[in-house]
Amino acid sequence: MAISLNKTVVIIVGPTAVGKTAIAIELAKHFNTDIISADSRQCFKELKIGVARPSEKELKEVKHYFIASHSIHDEMNAAVFEKFALKIIDEIFITHDIAVMAGGTGLYIKAFCEGLHDIPNVDPEIRKKIISSYSRNGLEWLQNEVKEKDSEFYQKGEMKNPQRLMRALVVKESTGNSILSYRKGESVKRDFNIVKIGLALPKDELHRNINSRVDTMMNNGLLDEVKSLISFKNLNALHTVGYSELFEYLDHRISLDEAIERIKKNTRQYAKRQLTWFRKDKTIQWFSPKQKEMLESYAEKKCFLK
Repeated sequence: MAISLNKTVVIIVGPTAVGKTAIAIELAKHFNTDIISADSRQCFKELKIGVARPSEKELKEVKHYFIASHSIHDEMNAAVFEKFALKIIDEIFITHDIAVMAGGTGLYIKAFCEGLHDIPNVDPEIRKKIISSYSRNGLEWLQNEVKEKDSEFYQKGEMKNPQRLMRALVVKESTGNSILSYRKGESVKRDFNIVKIGLALPKDELHRNINSRVDTMMNNGLLDEVKSLISFKNLNALHTVGYSELFEYLDHRISLDEAIERIKKNTRQYAKRQLTWFRKDKTIQWFSPKQKEMLESYAEKKCFLK
């Protein structure tokens, strides 16, 4: 007889386009439970094609949380996600012993698993000013600002991630302290078990998936989606791969072909950063998404005592 090991969250991680959604749905069906997305962009209801939101069919197969749950006008960060996900987990655990989480936003998953140390409130005017300056001056300006004002983050942070850079700069200018100074200390101990499963593919295969996905997005109307959002292009939520490049095209700064190639290149680079982040976590057990039976068996053993 299988005996549940208290309450457990099975977390599926990995780079974009590796197949996390499909595996998460299969696991959720197997355990008869729900899914919490851990994707920092799929939560925005205004964004659909460019964030590879699960299809309507997939969303009907298994109940998902943190999909189209917020607006691009809402402030979204790891602390917001942590609070949201912990609330939903409590609700799921009322009727289920197991929940599934899936996503590629490493900091969100870290916040859920370990907690975040409190970062003081920041000045909204400073945030607005920095976002506007980045929109005008680009990534190199942002990197130089962080190098000058927060050398600690410059040495250790994600220097090709504009979201992280802007957040670091806003905190530094609002508080006088590096954002890293608020991330030190012991991790929170959750009152449920956590099982982490990583998905990975050979680089060539993952790159083919990424390139094919971008082509599919364009065929499915990504350009029209971006056109409909052009009046909001300065919002933080839209400073992201798949949107930034097409805004450049619409501003007549690059050709459409160049924009598409940049989306593919930037997505490949993002996938590399995701893998680097997750590879540092030695608690993750890695599988190919093709190893469905092995993966399911591993999850079973971790969630139940025989």
